[in-house]
Amino acid sequence: MTRRRTLSAQARDLIATLIQEPQLWQYGYELSKRTGVKAGTLYPLLIRLCEQGVLEATWREADQPGRPPRHLYRLTAQGLEVGRETAVRAARPATAELDPVETVS
Repeated sequence: MTRRRTLSAQARDLIATLIQEPQLWQYGYELSKRTGVKAGTLYPLLIRLCEQGVLEATWREADQPGRPPRHLYRLTAQGLEVGRETAVRAARPATAELDPVETVS
């Protein structure tokens, strides 16, 4: 069984944003605006999540001539699973994650 690393707050915000419309391809710039994550953090995060299989990326030609192509991102099936697990953990009270403590009299 492989253990997943704990996601950063920025990764959780990004996945929570993407899971709202999981089949929709989204530009990094849009994701930056929606999550508030700065480009210097967002793009390395997008690359890392793609490498881990959580996101998939594709190139799209620009709508206007002379503009460069842009990357689009969306969750993979694995990404949906990670997003759902993250949402379940976030909904759980903090005390549910702690082991019960035995008292000695």
